Amino acid sequence: MSQRQVLQVFEQYQKARTHFVQMVAELATRPQNIETLQNAGVMSLLRPLLLDVVPTIQQTAALALGRLANYNDDLAEAVVKGDILPQLVYSLAEQNRFYKKAAAFVLRAVGKHSPQLAQAIVDCGALDTLVICLEDFDPGVKEAAAWALGYIARHNAELSQAVVDAGAVPLLVLCIQEPEVALKRIAASALSDISKHSPELAQTVVDAGAIAHLAQMILNPDAKLKRQILSALSQIAKHSVDLAEMVVEAEIFPVVLTCLKDKDEYVKKNASTLIREIAKHTPELSQLIVNAGGVAAVIDCIGSCKGNIRLPGIMMLGYVAAHSENLAMAVIISKGVPQLSLCLSEEPEDHIKAAAAWALGQIGRHTPEHARAVAVTNTLPVLLSLYMSTESSEDLQVKSKKAIKSILQKCTYLPALEPFLYDAPPNILKHVVGQFSKVLFPWIFRDPSAESGQLPTTC
Repeated sequence: MSQRQVLQVFEQYQKARTHFVQMVAELATRPQNIETLQNAGVMSLLRPLLLDVVPTIQQTAALALGRLANYNDDLAEAVVKGDILPQLVYSLAEQNRFYKKAAAFVLRAVGKHSPQLAQAIVDCGALDTLVICLEDFDPGVKEAAAWALGYIARHNAELSQAVVDAGAVPLLVLCIQEPEVALKRIAASALSDISKHSPELAQTVVDAGAIAHLAQMILNPDAKLKRQILSALSQIAKHSVDLAEMVVEAEIFPVVLTCLKDKDEYVKKNASTLIREIAKHTPELSQLIVNAGGVAAVIDCIGSCKGNIRLPGIMMLGYVAAHSENLAMAVIISKGVPQLSLCLSEEPEDHIKAAAAWALGQIGRHTPEHARAVAVTNTLPVLLSLYMSTESSEDLQVKSKKAIKSILQKCTYLPALEPFLYDAPPNILKHVVGQFSKVLFPWIFRDPSAESGQLPTTC
């Protein structure tokens, strides 16, 4: 046998390996093939190909594994049990940029499913290698590494702290300053995933100088990037007054209000969420939002969208109104009550109705003037029907009852109370009768029984 014939055997073997990994990678893109591939023992066949002498075979084997692991946690578990992770981590530090991207994709696909699988990635020493990849010259490698780190960090505070301890945060902040939009998106998403768990983790992101760079990109034309920027700022601001004030000091108002008119629904939602997370902390922060025109802008946003996109805006109005009479009046003046009443009537989801009921209760609970502003929109009968409906969720019933009680205890507008005399159950009726007694018999207003919502014995 000639030398050429001998070498031809090896060439055929290489072609067969190449064809195999390419076909598996292609088949793994279709969900209907996954179970068949798994039953055929594809994992054990791909594992040795990760160390193949031909780089393209290595890369394609890693890509195939990533697609399989991405599909469900059973296959991701098989990657862990097959001792594939140590090979990937070793090769991640040694191989070319194409392999690094594929290997980081496998780590991301495994880590996304559960904290346990993400912990397995941490335990095999992948974090240090992924952090080194954040300094790679190739933007695609940085993106793949940032994505994997974000998927690990999102599960819980312990995993997020492990990512921080590996030194990822300063490099992620550098990544959001890179020109590539895709890299900016993933880095901002990873910072959001790190920040969300605790004030301490959020402070780590702040200390790395993230807020200023994030705030500068609020008006970036890319909608997907804006979603991640607004999400990251929300996750920082939600934890404490100090962190919220740091976000505000980055001069996000009134710039962020333009996002409430964005064509992308999730940009609207995330902008509303950011404003909500700031407003909830103190009357001063809520007043700042009011002064910037934020309440009116959020009310317009609620009117322009439906469903869960409305939810953070509804809650934001409730938080603002809860702080003080003046802030509740600002919501009323901006025509917030009719919009909330509309949400209460037309939204099919109980949790959105419950949020609207809660917000209306926060507006109406301050003074007779506030209560009347809610009552004249014919909201009280709607709240009563939701409270009494057997189809309403427990949370909706509780929030409707509390809202009715809060508004009734301040309401002196009798035309709005009259229907309750005929329809309300006894536990609501006592508050209605109490209000009638306050209006019709003011000389006995100080009577303790009147305060409790019961008719005084002198009547």
